[in-house]
Amino acid sequence: MPRFRMNRLWPLGVALLVVVSDRFTKLAIQNSMGSFDITPVIPGWLRIVHTENPGAAFGMLAEGNPILRSAVLIGVSSLVLCFIAATLWKSRWENTSLTSLLGLGLILGGAAGNLYDRIAHGTVTDFIEVFHGSWSFPAFNVADSAITVGAVLTFFVAVLPHAGRPQPGRTTDRPAGTPD
Repeated sequence: MPRFRMNRLWPLGVALLVVVSDRFTKLAIQNSMGSFDITPVIPGWLRIVHTENPGAAFGMLAEGNPILRSAVLIGVSSLVLCFIAATLWKSRWENTSLTSLLGLGLILGGAAGNLYDRIAHGTVTDFIEVFHGSWSFPAFNVADSAITVGAVLTFFVAVLPHAGRPQPGRTTDRPAGTPD
């Protein structure tokens, strides 16, 4: 299969893997735990807790008007999906890094997983909670993790586009800043 087609399919495969993993884990939690049931994983640090989040990431907008909240969250998620799909469909692939494609695939899959929940159930199932003592990070899920990792990868590709590649005019046999 030509590289052009493979580059378009690879991030879609990553997205599909994220959606399947997200659906599987959320269904497992929904079918095995009641709301707010807690299962310690690493005592004092990590636990599984079943929560249904009507808001955005980390519970933001959870207390807002339900109709407005749903319209905004479904609309934003749909726009993200359209933007990433359009980005993946662009015709210039020669200089697209594997890291960038991985990041976009992770974001696409995570956004699709959470969008499905929001449309089908009106809430998103969150279940991973990191905490220590009285501090607790809001519960999250596989889709949230994929979006976060994908955003970090995409950010680093944008900020450090030449990381790991020699810069023009520099030789690799002497450190930068040493006299000729």
